[in-house]
Amino acid sequence: MNTLESARSALFQITKPVFVTTEAGSHLSFTHHHPGESQKTAEDIPFAAYAPAVPLHALGDKAFMHRHGLAYPYVAGAMANGISSVQMVETMAENGMVGFFGAGGLSLEKIREAVVHLTSCLTDKPFGCNLIHSLTDPEHEMATVQMYLEHGVRLVSAAAFMRMTPALVYYRIKGIHQTPDGVIHTPNQVIAKVSRIEIARQFFSPAPQKIVNQLMEKNLITRKEAELSRYIPMAQDLTAEADSGGHTDNRPALALLPTMLSLKDQFMAQFSYSLPLCVGLAGGIATPESAAAAFGMGAAYILTGSINQSCVEAGISSQVKEMLCQAEQADMAMAPAADMFEIGARVQVLKRGTLFPLRAEKLYQLYRAHDSFAQIPESARQEIEAKFLQTDFETAWQSTRDFFAARNMHAQIDKAQSDAKHKMALVFRSYLGQSSRWAIQGAPGRKMDYQIWCGPAMGAFNQWAQNSFLAGPENRKTADLAFNLLFGACVITRAMFLRTQGIALPMGAASVKPMKKEEILALAGPGSHSKSAGPGM
Repeated sequence: MNTLESARSALFQITKPVFVTTEAGSHLSFTHHHPGESQKTAEDIPFAAYAPAVPLHALGDKAFMHRHGLAYPYVAGAMANGISSVQMVETMAENGMVGFFGAGGLSLEKIREAVVHLTSCLTDKPFGCNLIHSLTDPEHEMATVQMYLEHGVRLVSAAAFMRMTPALVYYRIKGIHQTPDGVIHTPNQVIAKVSRIEIARQFFSPAPQKIVNQLMEKNLITRKEAELSRYIPMAQDLTAEADSGGHTDNRPALALLPTMLSLKDQFMAQFSYSLPLCVGLAGGIATPESAAAAFGMGAAYILTGSINQSCVEAGISSQVKEMLCQAEQADMAMAPAADMFEIGARVQVLKRGTLFPLRAEKLYQLYRAHDSFAQIPESARQEIEAKFLQTDFETAWQSTRDFFAARNMHAQIDKAQSDAKHKMALVFRSYLGQSSRWAIQGAPGRKMDYQIWCGPAMGAFNQWAQNSFLAGPENRKTADLAFNLLFGACVITRAMFLRTQGIALPMGAASVKPMKKEEILALAGPGSHSKSAGPGM
């Protein structure tokens, strides 16, 4: 076995320590046995460096894994409209990780259907559901929370929140109680997903007293629950969301994560919480190197999104999965968001193979420049009706009106009847909202309008996976991707231990190519695929 093969063999057996010795001058030898075991004196030991075992479960933060009953510090993030499907959530749970069902954008009936299935099938395994801030429909947000509480959903991913809302606070503190030994037990856990420090501060703080009082006045919570809410944060765990698909502030991970980790320490010192706060990282995590970097910076866990969308379990059309597998890092663009269109909020989407980013931007600019659809120049109006809406504006408005009426959002309809600019916004928002559903359904004739939420991570993953069994969507399974990133992070972490001791590893020694889950678990050693001790309080 040559030096490269010896180094790779040693590094890849991640549950065994690596000892590096020197032989015949500068020749390196890699072994799992301490070189001093057969030597008479310490001076005789040709010892050069050492790397400890780094099993899969050694990454991240034990407190986070224990709190949620996980074997590994890995989260499959929620992708709206059910793209993060029931099947994806189930496969994560079966593999000792946690996934979040993509409830955002779905009707209450669709969410309930998924929740009933998950709660009945995953009775003793971890899973969660998305809770997205509904800026224009707080009633739907509250109804979603009430349904989660009714069916015993004990973990939510709180996304797109700009402030704490009554629904989110209600979910967090409902059922909180103190055991006879004085321990505060909080049954409902929130993992926040944020990219701004001012929002992170709100999640690391106790619930706003004003909202707590409002809930108590409405008899939604008890006085005791209100009192105990002062001793817990809104979210025990927080995901620092860097440059990602969908809603994103395009924050660089190298700057964002250290800031959030510092904030975590500040709030732990300020409030002296009985349980530790944890910060994970999302956005751009798609290769073993990026996973290792996240854990190396102190991430309690990693969260992936874009790459999971190309997997077989993802609730999106096969056409979109093919498009995603061909994407490169520069094939992304920012486009107006459907849910916060009027204020100029944006989402990151795939631009390769679709005209959606250009068309969405045109609609937004026309909305800003004109007070009604009738004021838009005729040539632009004709283009919008023929190519974007594929019907005349008034027919599109009737469909939009029916949508809001079915959801009892009559205030939006009334405002549109008296405000032509708002009417135009609702129709344009309808196009933006439907574009993601066309992508999910693989609607024929609408490929140029597909809205595909995606970040640069997709391109990075494709580059890493090319010429491997993961190159095409037919073999991409969410658990395989997860184990590859975790395993790769272990190998690279061990290599870094050796480099810091002056060892120049042979080129390619720590290069981890895609492997099947079974191969990884064989290298990870016995007992590597078992559930942790269980959730904490």
